[in-house]
Amino acid sequence: MNYTIEWASSAVKDLERLPLDVQKRVIVKLDSIVENPFRFLEHFEGEYYKLRIGEYRALIDLDFDNKKIIIQVLDKRGRIYK
Repeated sequence: MNYTIEWASSAVKDLERLPLDVQKRVIVKLDSIVENPFRFLEHFEGEYYKLRIGEYRALIDLDFDNKKIIIQVLDKRGRIYK
């Protein structure tokens, strides 16, 4: 069974601030991980996972019980870890 993608309100704002071509690339990448997210995700501090999308990173929370991928933060690599 595939996972579903949900966006935190702050992540939606982060996405809207990006250039249109980057927005499209982010959405395509997220659509590609719904079948097997652990192929692309790396564990990050605490309960978060990170996803590399070029020079951008998405911090993701996984709901294993409901099979949900929840996008929490989306930003450039240099700023996301601060």
